Amino acid sequence: MFSDELNALRRMGLRQALLQALNFCNVIASGLMMWKGLGLITNTESPIVVVLSGSMEPAFYRGDLLFLTNPVNEPYLVGDITVYKIPGEEIPIVHRVIESHYMADAPLNQEVLTKGDNNPQDDILLYKNLKWLERQHIVGKVRGFLPYVGYVTIAMPR
Repeated sequence: MFSDELNALRRMGLRQALLQALNFCNVIASGLMMWKGLGLITNTESPIVVVLSGSMEPAFYRGDLLFLTNPVNEPYLVGDITVYKIPGEEIPIVHRVIESHYMADAPLNQEVLTKGDNNPQDDILLYKNLKWLERQHIVGKVRGFLPYVGYVTIAMPR
């Protein structure tokens, strides 16, 4: 099976093989540029995330693809669904804001408390040594979703 592809590559010739490799690199580079461009437009490091758990059911289910923005001049309101990352943790968490307060009357100096819709209590235990989430921990606000489209990434082996 693999030997057939290797033979086809040998028949292709050096010039054609290099052209194929260059086209492949072009596709990869274009995808990365689109990802970074989307991140700049939405002001978030991760403009698209996949729901990995059932903590937000029935709003979002495992495998739903979420589209995020991180508005600079807009505070997070109670009821907004946010994606946040705890320092030292790799996997972002998708939960709803249940409380919010401002530090020194500045709307951009905000702290929030979150909770999964399907969880019995708030996320304060998930925050480790933090009492509230600060804006710097929030990856973005959910603006839209596609149901089950991201399930492919969950099914792939790590």
